[in-house]
Amino acid sequence: MCKLLIFGGTTEGRMLAEFCTRNEIFATVSVTTDYGAELLPESPFLKVCNGKLDKNEISKLISKNGFSVVIDATHPYAVLATENIRLACDEAEVKYYRLKRESNRLFGTVFSTFDELTGYLNESGKIILSTLGSKELPVLSKVENCRERVWVRVLPDDKIAEYCKKYGIDESRIILGKGPFSVEQNTEHIKKSGAEILVTKESGAAGGYPEKVKAAEIMGIELVTIKRPEEAGYGINEIKEIIKEIR
Repeated sequence: MCKLLIFGGTTEGRMLAEFCTRNEIFATVSVTTDYGAELLPESPFLKVCNGKLDKNEISKLISKNGFSVVIDATHPYAVLATENIRLACDEAEVKYYRLKRESNRLFGTVFSTFDELTGYLNESGKIILSTLGSKELPVLSKVENCRERVWVRVLPDDKIAEYCKKYGIDESRIILGKGPFSVEQNTEHIKKSGAEILVTKESGAAGGYPEKVKAAEIMGIELVTIKRPEEAGYGINEIKEIIKEIR
């Protein structure tokens, strides 16, 4: 029986899936998008579950498959997902391990909340390139004159133009791409947008944060960083050791 359930959709989630494949460890990996599923290796040791799950659906997934260990490798900013996974594991009395993304030194202007961010962007009046992703479009919609000032870099999706329009982002100011991006790619996107401010999350090396920092430096524009939520957890190497023990 497959005892291990990994919630992924991140670079670290993919790395853990590859680790299980190399070590012939059976695991189920849960992701929320087709893109996340496509990045996973094809392997007889992996089963992929694709789709967004609420807390009750997570509980059903755990009980139906008899999982005994759950690894939460979701995005550091996916606070609700982590809360739902943790609650479901507590109710099922299943071991829960949160993968903690390694921190980098933060650069530029740093904020802890999105309210602080939007207040600052409103005061600046400058052209913005957001690399926060489509989930934060509601935040960007609070930026004054967002239709004229805000560019967004988001994953390709059939409905992304419609979603951006809903939140006041002009279709001509959408940059589609799958990261992490190189310094050169970031630089090109800054040039294309004419951005004076590059907005990013504290995404770590896995999320391409150092490359964004360097690109902003090269282009001589301001970098604004949103700190990730504080949380306890385990590094990826610690998680790998935990997985080895349950094989």
